[in-house]
Amino acid sequence: MAEYLRVRRGRIGPADVGLPTGPGIRRAPGLRREELAALAGVSVDYYTRIEQGRETAPSDAVLDALARALRLTDDEHAHLLALADRAAGRSPRRRPAAPRPVGPGLRLLLESVRPGPAYVLNETNDVLAANPEGLALMPGLDDWPPGRRNTIRYTFLHPAARTVFADWQRVARNCVAHLRTVEPSAPEATAALVAELSAADERFAALWDRHEVLVKRGGATAFDHPQIGRVTLPNEILTTPDHGSRLLLYQAAPGTPEHDALVLLSMTAEGAVAPRTDGP
Repeated sequence: MAEYLRVRRGRIGPADVGLPTGPGIRRAPGLRREELAALAGVSVDYYTRIEQGRETAPSDAVLDALARALRLTDDEHAHLLALADRAAGRSPRRRPAAPRPVGPGLRLLLESVRPGPAYVLNETNDVLAANPEGLALMPGLDDWPPGRRNTIRYTFLHPAARTVFADWQRVARNCVAHLRTVEPSAPEATAALVAELSAADERFAALWDRHEVLVKRGGATAFDHPQIGRVTLPNEILTTPDHGSRLLLYQAAPGTPEHDALVLLSMTAEGAVAPRTDGP
């Protein structure tokens, strides 16, 4: 929480909140502690204790005031509250349900949305299940053993990701912001993935240090795919609270070039499945 507040304070300037910059050159970018404290209506000493980690249980009213002063979005505000809960030793307020194995209902859903690529993901984006189009949309993902398949790991560590995502920088930034968001509710899994990716890719480490947060709610992703070419696919994210997982679905309206591309992807995926040879 303390580090998050320091980073966010450094990313908002006096002019952003209607304060004069004053004479002289500032030694560091962003608001001074006394400026943020004044905007939030708390004493400088109290805010300093929070930012130095000596005050670990500020009230929700104080946190709300700091969020307003820092111009945090709703997602960023929720993240600050979650960090405060963890600092105070409280259970996260958005505690997820315990994960369960992917049941037959979700597996049937993966089949029913074909040719739309679809995945069942846990909080940290481990791929718990996927349909053939989902594996084909991210070339090389199925080369990894099931326990290693993770869309964030794929984005940073698989060489195919740098070309298959037409706007890799945007995808990478969103991945890291999502991981920051779920950190308070999945600290152990997040820490393990962050340690692995930070050691392997300095770009991940730099993005992680930005402390950006994002709750993924669907959107569109542009792909430059070796089989279906350049295509932008809308996606939806459906939560399954009883299983502690999410369904990520890419889709396109029938009759559109994007849907034709998905049909081609499905044909490619089916063709990649080797026939069974149970006997002569």
